[in-house]
Amino acid sequence: MDANAASPAAVTATVPNPLLSTASLPDFAAIEPGHIQPAISELLNQARQALAEVTDPQAPADYESLSRVLNVATERLGTAWGAVGHLNAVANTPALREAYNAVLPAVTEFYTGLGSNEALYAKYKAIAGSADLTPERRQLLKHAIRDFVLSGAELSGEAKERFAKIQERSAELAQAFSEHVMDATDGWSLFATAQEMQGVPPDVQANARAAAEKDGREGFKLTLHFPVYMPVMQYAEDRSLRERLYRAYVTRASELADKPEFDNSPLMQELLALRQEEARLLGFNNFAEASLVPKMASSPAQVMDFLRDLAARAKPYAQRDLDELKDFAKAALQMPTLQAWDLAYVSEKLKEARYAFSDQEVRQYLTLPRVLEGLFRILDRLFGVQLVPAKASVWHESVQFCELRRDGQLIGQVYLDLFARNGKRPGAWMDEVRSRWNRPDLQSAGAEQIPVAHLVCNFPQGADGKPALLTHDDVITLFHECGHGLHHLLTQVKELGVSGISGVEWDAVELPSQFMENFCWEWEVVQQLSGHVDTGASLPRELFDKMLAAKNFQAGLQTLRQIEFALFDMRLHAEPGSENRIQSLLEEVRAEVSVNPPPEFNRFQHSFSHIFAGGYAAGYYSYKWAEVLSADCWSAFEEEGVFNPETGRRYLDEILSMGSVRDAMDNFKAFRGREPKIDALLRHQGMA
Repeated sequence: MDANAASPAAVTATVPNPLLSTASLPDFAAIEPGHIQPAISELLNQARQALAEVTDPQAPADYESLSRVLNVATERLGTAWGAVGHLNAVANTPALREAYNAVLPAVTEFYTGLGSNEALYAKYKAIAGSADLTPERRQLLKHAIRDFVLSGAELSGEAKERFAKIQERSAELAQAFSEHVMDATDGWSLFATAQEMQGVPPDVQANARAAAEKDGREGFKLTLHFPVYMPVMQYAEDRSLRERLYRAYVTRASELADKPEFDNSPLMQELLALRQEEARLLGFNNFAEASLVPKMASSPAQVMDFLRDLAARAKPYAQRDLDELKDFAKAALQMPTLQAWDLAYVSEKLKEARYAFSDQEVRQYLTLPRVLEGLFRILDRLFGVQLVPAKASVWHESVQFCELRRDGQLIGQVYLDLFARNGKRPGAWMDEVRSRWNRPDLQSAGAEQIPVAHLVCNFPQGADGKPALLTHDDVITLFHECGHGLHHLLTQVKELGVSGISGVEWDAVELPSQFMENFCWEWEVVQQLSGHVDTGASLPRELFDKMLAAKNFQAGLQTLRQIEFALFDMRLHAEPGSENRIQSLLEEVRAEVSVNPPPEFNRFQHSFSHIFAGGYAAGYYSYKWAEVLSADCWSAFEEEGVFNPETGRRYLDEILSMGSVRDAMDNFKAFRGREPKIDALLRHQGMA
């Protein structure tokens, strides 16, 4: 560092703190670790003062007054803390992580106290008794009162103190779990030779060679980031290379990895024990029961019955899938035994042999710019909205910012962060920056706060000066996250708490995302998404027909895999004491539902961030639960026309725009005219 340069502390003292700005969007590029503690401390103080003001015995039991004071203060805090949390997930550095973790306990303590504040709870109950409430406010108050109970508002004394300590410690453990997965992923690499890289797609090789050169090394640098890991597993002819990568990937953040400091074993144990203790304090038999209170499913038993029924239907198809793989490996590849690190490779070879195409062939037609352009066109046609590139402060040069417009009017904004890199959490997700809200503190004509979203993926970068190439699965992932984004951005509800995805039952929140995936299988849509990387030619109909024929390739195995994760999650949280037998419980689940259990050293659970760090605890089943809803919704489009404007408008009006003003089942019935059926899901997956 230059001796004459100002220290970070001096910088934050002389430059306005971007986290305290009242601008409509965070100034991501300007946020530094030194800004976090002073800004969050100030916003916490403001929020505490607001809480004291509205809970004063003299304060009116009036929602408008309460919202103008408390909701405005907590929204400012939430927006700033959300920006910090987002940077921690997508632009992680040691300094940022340290600053984030230093403030995390105070933020957790505030929100725990807010959710269990007896005086505030009493105010909400008094307001809920008013006769002149709008349907939106009646619903948000119903949700709020339920959430007060689940947040310990009816506890007292030692129980309340213990509940608060559990929340604080759980937040620390979830954050540490996430950090371990990120560090274990970022911290592992392997340098391969040209011989070992035979079969791997050229663009993956080019990026791996460039990564090695950057480190001053010969050969190809391989990492555990998915855009590197998956193509190697699918295409590398060198079996020992695939085995080394597989072992490293499935033992990440476990006791079997080469860096014991990232072992998530003790974190999982403690987190599970704390969740069961929290449930007992609230009067539940187990954490799963508490988790299901705000969801559609009524009990852990109902969820497990649903999963086991689906497993029984899928198992014969999965067994057939596995037998075909084994037979093909023996006959065509001279592989008498099939190991876990062979599955992706043999599956790709079988798909090529059976359907005469490969994922690599399809990728040449799916460039990221063309896919985005096609996606934007579809949204315009279906919902009458336009995504227009715009300028905003971003955290990385590859991030794109867009405005969502309808008839020229700005209705939302979205950040697209689509490429994998070090310091970025694996996976794909949508997150809120802000929700639609008629802000009570702004009495001007512009009082409405428009929704803003983050849409995050981990795609490969382009290579050799060409744009990024996506697999068809990547395109499906993009459409999935876009569905979440639309749910957040297209809401017409303007009350915080029931706007967009806020308050939507967790096992229904995947409906709009899974619904959007279906467009990726429509010829008319794929034509718009595709353009060959070299010639610009659209994907040939003959190739699309082969893709369609292969759509349900190994659907049985894939369904059982998801059921395995979901049943493991539900049993883990429904059976007190499970923290002492995590591995053996997972093995029991695999023995029950899997037709091809992974090797004993597989430690999938150690990087299962969905349930240990991502809000899906006792909720992973929601992917399958919501798939029933989304498949049934899509069948309406199949019946009435994929681009039928009336069907699109009905879906927009009854599901996307309703927020959580109505229960999810009521939204579904308003759109479909009846309760959901499983038939469409089984038919779509070739298991009817």
